[in-house]
Amino acid sequence: MTTSDKLIQMVIAVALFFGVMAVILLLTQRLRSRNGERVQAAAFVLPALLLILVGLLYPAVRTLIRSFYGAGPFEAPFVGLDNYTRLFTDPTQLQVLRNTLFWVILTPLLSTGIGLVYAILVDRSRFEKAAKALLFLPMAISMVGASIIWKFVYAYRSAEGLSSAQAAGGVDQIGLANQLLTMIGLDPYNFILDQPWNTFFLIVILVWIQAGFAMTILSASIKAIPDDIVEAARLDGVGGWKMFRHITIPSIRPSLIVVLTTITIATLKVFDIVQTATGGNFGTSVMAYEFYTQNFVSGNQGLATAIAVVIFVLVVPIVIYNVRSMRKLEAR
Repeated sequence: MTTSDKLIQMVIAVALFFGVMAVILLLTQRLRSRNGERVQAAAFVLPALLLILVGLLYPAVRTLIRSFYGAGPFEAPFVGLDNYTRLFTDPTQLQVLRNTLFWVILTPLLSTGIGLVYAILVDRSRFEKAAKALLFLPMAISMVGASIIWKFVYAYRSAEGLSSAQAAGGVDQIGLANQLLTMIGLDPYNFILDQPWNTFFLIVILVWIQAGFAMTILSASIKAIPDDIVEAARLDGVGGWKMFRHITIPSIRPSLIVVLTTITIATLKVFDIVQTATGGNFGTSVMAYEFYTQNFVSGNQGLATAIAVVIFVLVVPIVIYNVRSMRKLEAR
């Protein structure tokens, strides 16, 4: 398909959209009664519901059904819960689940913690704007770009293949992390390849990216705390840790929930960092990357869809908790 064909399809899609909206307006503009308002609302909501049904619900149901079948096309034999059994019993898949657990626990906590502490430290300081911009900059970098940057930071050069004289003279490390280690007299470390710590060094990349997001949201919430509350607390002798614990945290609790849930959901879908840094090798694969590998590389659609279902099941409670928390706060 040429570029001109794609452009024509895009123009046709846009024209159809505006055409449908025009037809809805023409058919409902004369309805002035209460029932007419309901018809108007239904006319505008129905297309969105149809799109959700076709683009979200149908693929979700199809994915769930497909997870009970074997590898290969949809005509593969029915295997029941075998894909889920393999997912929770196979040593390789258990390692993937373990890595995902590390990502989901550490990334939101570290990103939110760093962002919160940073926001409090630079709040109302003279260099606040510059300090915030510095931490927020990684948010402007794609995950692939950030992974490449950190691959250079973690770069490792061994003495293998060098002569004894060359090895005795030491190997120049081009990676910042290993150069710092050699400067303080420690041996260089292969951050990307050595298990199991390589997973944690990959987590650092996502924390580096998400800390700026957490700082931005939480800083805005801190500034929204009413001054009279802070002044009243100070008059009562509250300061330091007590101010942070009893005033700041309760006041920004809604924002904390939003930040934690947003980063958690993003972490469950992490793919770019693993793909760019290690390609899922050296024991660093996670569920989102394993889904890609099983579906597009190994062709095991049964196991791949089972992984997708498990990711969905993990996300749903987080979303429900977030919605309930927001409703409770609105009801106050």
